[in-house]
Amino acid sequence: MFILQFGGIGIMTLGTFFWMLLRRKIGLKDRQLIMTDQNQSQMSGLVKLMRQILAIILLIEAVGALILGTYFLGYFPTWQEAYLQGLFAAVSATTNAGFDITGSSLIPFAHDYFVQTVNIILLTLGAIGFPVLVEVKEYFVNRKKQRKGHFSLYTKLTTLTFFALMFFGTFAILLFEFNHFFKDYSWHESFFYAWFQSSSTRNGGLATMNVSDFSNPTLLLLCFLMFIGASPSSVGGGIRTTTFAVIILLIVNFAKGHNTIKVFGRELHEEDIRKSVVVSFLAIILCFAAVVILNATENFTMMEIMFEVSSAFGTTGLSMGITPELSTAGKVVIISLMFIGRIGILSFIFLFNRGKLEPKCHYPKERLIVG
Repeated sequence: MFILQFGGIGIMTLGTFFWMLLRRKIGLKDRQLIMTDQNQSQMSGLVKLMRQILAIILLIEAVGALILGTYFLGYFPTWQEAYLQGLFAAVSATTNAGFDITGSSLIPFAHDYFVQTVNIILLTLGAIGFPVLVEVKEYFVNRKKQRKGHFSLYTKLTTLTFFALMFFGTFAILLFEFNHFFKDYSWHESFFYAWFQSSSTRNGGLATMNVSDFSNPTLLLLCFLMFIGASPSSVGGGIRTTTFAVIILLIVNFAKGHNTIKVFGRELHEEDIRKSVVVSFLAIILCFAAVVILNATENFTMMEIMFEVSSAFGTTGLSMGITPELSTAGKVVIISLMFIGRIGILSFIFLFNRGKLEPKCHYPKERLIVG
């Protein structure tokens, strides 16, 4: 469980916590690392943010463990085992690790809607973004003190995109599998299968059924959702929800002939738009290269390889069953994708970036024929 915490919450967050326990001062270089790790634009208030993030995540895990542990009293012979399994399940779901207590994900709980709902809530809280959780907490604190609370553009755009993708995925899976996987199931069984898979696909990697049983259109949809992944500054991977939202807004505004992107009464910075384009383009190239390499080194279908690559980049942990059979080269590719997907493409680039270099001279601009 400690490894799940390090991987999910982040080494920098936990490291900052232990540093504060030792009453050591957080230096400028350490603050810069924290700022990069948490995708923050400014250095002020970083240590306080880390403290709030850790407190909120541990509280969520504790409440989840208490709820699941109490519910598992009917599943396990002793209360100690029930609460231990509840704690492990809560930590795994909140950190989006994808590890399970049964050895077959949540398939044994395929018709237990209480366990599924609790896991969906924990998965969502872990993947929606740490700053969102902090802002929600501060909003209710301000309302309690009868002060006006407000949400940042990041929180508004992230939350809208996150839940829009969740509902889109749910209804798309229902549509694609209506006459296939769901044909022998009732409407509420079908809905929970689709809802849980849509919620888990972009972050947690838990499943209530064998994903190999889905049709190809649904598998392609899951690849798309895994590629997008969770929100920035969360426990998940992928290109992130805000990147996807900015790309969609860029396309819509370009089609309308607008030179800027305005959303929720704010105008996006050009640098953030460029970052979104770079992240999306590099992610496509990276995943395409991984698919090509795995097709050369492995003997699996294109769909199985695409699913494995998308799952690795989105750090979801879902698989069509080919992971144990990958060659050493294939496993190295998958591990590399998981590493880059988790820390983020921008953070990976910044590892080799020495900072901005101002051009020594400027050349005349000339138009180019594109498209």
